[in-house]
Parts: sequence; C-alpha cells; structure tokens
Amino acid sequence: MPSRGLLRAFLSLWVVTGVALLTGSAETVRQALGGRPNPHLALLAAVEAAAALLFLVPRTTRVGAVGLVTTIGVAFAVHVALGQFRGDLLVYAAAAAFVGVHRPLSREQLRSTLPGTAA
Repeated sequence: MPSRGLLRAFLSLWVVTGVALLTGSAETVRQALGGRPNPHLALLAAVEAAAALLFLVPRTTRVGAVGLVTTIGVAFAVHVALGQFRGDLLVYAAAAAFVGVHRPLSREQLRSTLPGTAA
C-alpha cells in the first residue's frame, strides 16, 4: 500500500478539487441567472456542478472526472476564443483527470489516512 502521506495528499487533492469546482460552478450558475441572464453559461456551470458532485462520490468519481474535464475544456476553449488565457482551468482539469485515472481511495486506504490508525 502507498505511504500514509501519499494517501493523504491524494485525498486532499481529490476533495479540494471537487469542493472548489462545486462551489465555483454553483456561484457561476447564480451569477449567470442574475442581472443579465446568460442561459448558456448557467447550463455549462450547472453541468459542471453536477459533475463535481459525482466526482466527490467514490462510486462515481471517474464519471465525474470525465464530466469535469469535458466542461472545463469547453470553458477553456470559450475563454481562449474571447482572448483570455485561464491557466487555472488547466490545473483543475489536470487534477480531475489525475484523480479519475487513479480512482478513489479504497476503504482500507481511506481508513489508513485517519489519525490514530496503523500506517
């Protein structure tokens, strides 16, 4: 089994990426529906939020990762077309892809990351 430190780092990457994308996309939905509504942006952000939720659930992490990489790719392409470089989107996509490829932690691995358990 990988070291406890590596498992904790992976768990942190997984959870922080999922929560950051979920909260960010929920905020984008809120903004896209207020003021001057932008239904296309709201739809893309809602799909991203749903993918982030799936990403955070161990049984659906891989499906969520595919959804996140896809929606982030679309968002990145739109920003590029508007003359904006969003490197942060590339980092989020890379993190989601990494977690998706390596799958979530097993129960045994998750238990070993908890304080007070054997390494």
